[in-house]
Amino acid sequence: MHNANRRTLLKAAMTGALASPAALFAGTDNQVNTCLPHNNRPEWGTGIENQRKADLGNGTFLNPILAGDHPDPTLLKDGDDYYMTFSSFNSYPGIVIWHSRDLVNWQPIGPALYKNIGTVWALDICKYKDRYYIYIPAAADGEPWSTYVIWADDIKGPWSDPINLNINGCIDPGHAVGEDGKRYLFVNGIRKIQLDESGLKTQGEIEHAYSPWRYPEHWIVENFAPEGPKITRRGEWFYLVTAVGGTAGPVTGHMVIAARSKSIHGPWEHCPHNPLVRTLSDEEPWWSRGHATLVEGPRGDWWMVYHGYENGYRTLGRQTLLEPIEWTDDGWFMAKGGDLSAPIKMPAQLDKPQRHGMSLSDDFTKNRFGILWAFHNPSSDEIKRVHYGQNYLRLGAKGSGPSNSSPMCCITQDRSYQAEVSFDLSPGAEAGLLLFYNHKAYVGIGHDGQSVKSFQYADEQAWARISVKSQTIRFRITNDEQVITYHYSVDNGKNWIRHPTRMEVSGINHNVFGGFLSLKIGLYCAGQGTAKLTDFSYLALS
Repeated sequence: MHNANRRTLLKAAMTGALASPAALFAGTDNQVNTCLPHNNRPEWGTGIENQRKADLGNGTFLNPILAGDHPDPTLLKDGDDYYMTFSSFNSYPGIVIWHSRDLVNWQPIGPALYKNIGTVWALDICKYKDRYYIYIPAAADGEPWSTYVIWADDIKGPWSDPINLNINGCIDPGHAVGEDGKRYLFVNGIRKIQLDESGLKTQGEIEHAYSPWRYPEHWIVENFAPEGPKITRRGEWFYLVTAVGGTAGPVTGHMVIAARSKSIHGPWEHCPHNPLVRTLSDEEPWWSRGHATLVEGPRGDWWMVYHGYENGYRTLGRQTLLEPIEWTDDGWFMAKGGDLSAPIKMPAQLDKPQRHGMSLSDDFTKNRFGILWAFHNPSSDEIKRVHYGQNYLRLGAKGSGPSNSSPMCCITQDRSYQAEVSFDLSPGAEAGLLLFYNHKAYVGIGHDGQSVKSFQYADEQAWARISVKSQTIRFRITNDEQVITYHYSVDNGKNWIRHPTRMEVSGINHNVFGGFLSLKIGLYCAGQGTAKLTDFSYLALS
């Protein structure tokens, strides 16, 4: 984006609802009530490229702590450092690890998984002695689920290739060390299997571990689906935190429950406060809340990290939420954050505040695959399509169009934003800018040197082709509260032409198309030859 355009957009963005924090006054120890602005919309902090962030800069934060598609969070406390990662599904490189010192501000370290083992669901990161492990449920197309493990002696890597543990038909592993000093994996069900000392092999068979607490039959949920078991040991007790109710579907379905035992082998006692977290109404800001991990905060207080859908914005995927908990005199705990509509007291105020997030803009001066970009469902040698030059990326063609290409995608985290990129096409190539969910669900705009093409819900609108004869073109997508507008320019952004078609995309989400994904920005190249990509820019709009 040209500097003049960026300054104009930034000025417009900063004069909206995100320009100033809400007036706050103290409530409970952790929760802070807020006077919402006149349009009844929350006010987040603003960070890089005007992206929203949780830290409000006044000793409080407003969820989410990681906006955009960061589902099934798994969290490790390692001394004063916290590390977190998420389901990465069909994105490769995948399993990006994030670092924080205060649980609210996070920075990406890098990806841990490069070898394609299929779609990656809810995993678990842990440390045993001096080694780091990530346990990964994954399934290639048409293959059954299996559980893999990767390991590293340094959290920054290098990470090992995945090792198949041959725990078939299971998802959502949770690592634990019992009172007997032995290692175990808990999985959906809720079942467990013993690991050997190395953590790279299983011992024995998978067995039943716990029959979860049952909610009343009249509650509106997706299905029972006990999953996401996470074990925390505190004092003489093991606490087993589980998700039930289904992770999508009705907004009142997903929930957090807990049980405890003095032995890793049970018997497990249901928490009297179950469910600890549950969305009760579609008027709440966060829907389908669940899949929690307990963690001790920097001050010795305790928190839950879990995910939820933002009210009205399922297209952003499941986002990461942080809620304070309070231990009770009887050794149980309770959630204290309410519906998370109000700011909450920060877990810690660091002497040197940590920067949050990263720039989504890319001048292609360095390889940011795995941190920013990831291919959707790539072949094993997909990265061979990528060649970096001086301030550009040359992307080789694949497929005949977006429906059978493998676009390079990045996660978005804002309700409204604008993205631009320039393409220089070799003869026979087609390239474009998409909002991409999967090959059956995407919208966008493309160019083949002869015509500007538009795509609605995975189909090209051939009748709407616009004759534009040029090998170079710059595209812009504006997503304004899920209403999409396209512009194109043949003089590198000096003059813009608005495409005559707009569309609304709120329906491109899991409840319609399945897959638990999100609507990402995607760049594709198809046909023959290559596309030279330059100056990708992103700016969040208030």
